[in-house]
Amino acid sequence: MFLPQIDGVAPSRVRLPDDAAGALGEFLCRAFSRIEPEVWRHRLESGKVLDQEARPLRWDSPCQAAELVFYYREPPPEIEVPFQEEILYQDEHLLIADKPHFLPVIPSGRFLRETLLIRLRRSTGIDDLTAVHRLDRDTAGLVIFSVNEATRGLYTTLFQQRSIRKIYHAVAPWREELQVSRIHSSLMVDGEPFFRMKEAPGEANSSTRISMLERRGELALYQLEPVSGRKHQLRVHMAALGAGIVNDPYYPNMLTNVAHDDFSSPLQLLAHSLDFTDPVSGEERRFVSRRKL
Repeated sequence: MFLPQIDGVAPSRVRLPDDAAGALGEFLCRAFSRIEPEVWRHRLESGKVLDQEARPLRWDSPCQAAELVFYYREPPPEIEVPFQEEILYQDEHLLIADKPHFLPVIPSGRFLRETLLIRLRRSTGIDDLTAVHRLDRDTAGLVIFSVNEATRGLYTTLFQQRSIRKIYHAVAPWREELQVSRIHSSLMVDGEPFFRMKEAPGEANSSTRISMLERRGELALYQLEPVSGRKHQLRVHMAALGAGIVNDPYYPNMLTNVAHDDFSSPLQLLAHSLDFTDPVSGEERRFVSRRKL
């Protein structure tokens, strides 16, 4: 059963346990103890809790063993990201979006509606739109979305097999030794706090091709091509070379005083271009961001 989205957001779901019994409202309060009972009562009374046949459920609806229950959340107000995404290309299989800085690709944590995916679902009306890959919230540039579930796996496989050439641009301190193109390789492991990465001794699991495109006084514009796809790889590698990307809040040192609504210092990292052979049409595809650093 297909359940509609509300404002671009699909319903969440929970499967009742095999030994489920009693009133549904009481079960939901026990299962989601962090949510106030008044919230569940409001959802049930307003028709925002449905069974797998899309029928509204009530507080006193009996629990059915192993039944799927769908519910719509009422997320708290979000800080609006004051920058606009752009659709560069769209056909029956693909949508290519040019993402601004500060906008997450998919819902996570405190971000739900202010994400690229939800914005695009709302503007295009494509409820099944799905991101094929990710960019960090801090990074701007190209993101590929699948429009057609039937061909989605073909495009996902391109990334899994590293069959897409991804070029990034970054602004970072000028370093004389980086005037000559190089490949930087290292072993990347989890750092502290949990969302940071770091380099460690050992066999390399990450590599980046680095070229200087132009000098800008004490800074330079670099072209970065990840050979592997580790979390924060480009940011870690540039910091390790003494050329941490401008406005990076995590590398080489973590900044702790950046407010969630501070949009004044975007990370100078851009997913600039994507090149690949289209697995459906066989065409050679090339997409280039319209954004500049």
